[in-house]
Amino acid sequence: MGTPHSNSDSLRRFVIGTAGHIDHGKTALVKALTGVDTDRWEEEKRRGITIDLGFAPLPLGDEVQASVVDVPGHEGFVRNMLAGATGIDVALLVIAADEGIMPQTEEHLAIVELLGVRRGIPVISKLDLVDREWLELVQGEVAARLAASRVRWERAVPVSALTGAGLDELRSALGRVAADLVERPADDLFRLPIDRVFAVAGAGTVVTGSTWSGSVAVGDSVRLLPLEREVRVRSIEVHGESAARAVPGRRTALALVGVDKSELARGAVVVTGAGWRATSMLDAAVELLPGAHKPLASRTRVRVHLGTAEILARVVQTRTIGPGEAGQARLVLETPLVARGGDRFVLRSFSPVTTIGGGVVLDPFPPQRSRLRRRRIAPDQTPAQRLDALVVEAGLAGISTGTLAVRLGLPPRRVTTVIADVGDGVLLLGETLVAGAAVTAEVARLVDVLRKYHREHSLDPGMSLQALRAAVGAGGAPPAAVVVDAVLAHGARTRKLEIVESVARLPGWRPAFDARASGARDQVARRVAEAKWQVPTVAELERELPDAPVRAVLAHLAREGLVEQMDQERYAAAAALAEFRAVLEATLTELGSATPAELRDRLGLTRKYLIPLLEWADRRGVTRRTGDARVLGRLTAGKGGP
Repeated sequence: MGTPHSNSDSLRRFVIGTAGHIDHGKTALVKALTGVDTDRWEEEKRRGITIDLGFAPLPLGDEVQASVVDVPGHEGFVRNMLAGATGIDVALLVIAADEGIMPQTEEHLAIVELLGVRRGIPVISKLDLVDREWLELVQGEVAARLAASRVRWERAVPVSALTGAGLDELRSALGRVAADLVERPADDLFRLPIDRVFAVAGAGTVVTGSTWSGSVAVGDSVRLLPLEREVRVRSIEVHGESAARAVPGRRTALALVGVDKSELARGAVVVTGAGWRATSMLDAAVELLPGAHKPLASRTRVRVHLGTAEILARVVQTRTIGPGEAGQARLVLETPLVARGGDRFVLRSFSPVTTIGGGVVLDPFPPQRSRLRRRRIAPDQTPAQRLDALVVEAGLAGISTGTLAVRLGLPPRRVTTVIADVGDGVLLLGETLVAGAAVTAEVARLVDVLRKYHREHSLDPGMSLQALRAAVGAGGAPPAAVVVDAVLAHGARTRKLEIVESVARLPGWRPAFDARASGARDQVARRVAEAKWQVPTVAELERELPDAPVRAVLAHLAREGLVEQMDQERYAAAAALAEFRAVLEATLTELGSATPAELRDRLGLTRKYLIPLLEWADRRGVTRRTGDARVLGRLTAGKGGP
């Protein structure tokens, strides 16, 4: 791949794709227009049919450069046709003058329409084989059929690849169409769906495709999806000529450093920028062709053609969509693919394999479990309306702003404007967008959480702030810390809750002892003091004092300093623990070390009570285990211990 040269910014660039029935002269037409024989394989030349995609440059004057993608017309190679048809700007629907519209003409026309190609030129080929009267009949048939098409078709151009008749008129028509096309944005995220992968000596792994959006330069880093590999662009070619930069609307070859040919295949994608990832689910607006053989129902298995990828999928979460009807559906993909909001795709039946419909991607990253949508996402909504619906659906999980250019199908420069267009209903918290209504609703739920906590822990000053933070978003994916902060801040600002140091409570809440609690306090305090070192568990105290709120009273006594929590199930009198510590230290000072059995005999305690006390002493650093024995913690520290 030779010395790079710059792409002129003054050139208009677009991609032309052929379509039509087998043997209607698509490849011959491309060769007559461009001088390039796009049939590359020996089998193609031997059988006289196009099997795979072919490519050729087509200059249309000093200001327009087109790339032509020639596709196979045989029904057995529609999957290859689809790989080439995605990403085209103008369709050349080739119809042989001696045969007229044929079955594959109809299927290719449907595919062009489903993919959202806006402009097209019908080409009546093999003009040299028919007389004027027959040609007029075919022209009338073509005009009548295309009058109902959603594609804006130019007048049919009769041509002969053999004699060259009509080729100048076709070039002029292409020039007129090119002048009306809206060019793909070069300041968008770069995306190139791969349709060919091969190795070139001295260049390494080379991938080709039509650049859908954005640009990339020699030396830039790009990502390969779904491989999830970062690689470097060694060199760039456009139709065999070296280039410094790849731009939209051109057939592009990228030589890549950091990936082997065997790791890539048709269907992979080269991208740059944030937000891209392969997805296993798509929410989409789907339409079935009137000629589809059966309805599209939940659990139907289909083939999804998006970009250059063909992926098997199941349709779920949809009402039955009949032939000629449209609806919304979720596609669960059997293999991940790369999609962007607004991408168009084609659906083919699993078996027998026929084109049945297509659609547009509404959300490439839908939540695993759909919430009830207050507002459905629809293809006719503005980007701000779709963003509002997505944020509402996301709840407290929110949406990362870094994904929006991909999720909404927008150039990155437009994301900030769209967020502003949504209005005050959406909160921007760091890099996360959250619906204000979700924050308000969560504060109301936390009020109920605190109310229940106060009811069950009437002696506590409140719920620990850590526990309340953990309760935010309970039942769903844990929200980001910035969202938790916003929820608590909103609750405090609106006086729905109070946060005092490390405690959260309802405004005005204060722990209060009623007569019952006061009596229970004395009972529990007396029982724990009398137990001394024979510390009962909380469960034992609850059985002994069934009418007392034992746990709440113990927590209150711990805050007063009268008792200390030894572990999850034991509270001991603080004075008793201090005495135990003094006796234990004196004993170990005398003995140096002692096993639990030796301490049991010295202290007169059974293992039931001794072991929890020793473990408490270990945690406090009073003692440390050495094998089966205990030694004083301060002594082991002096010998190099922690």
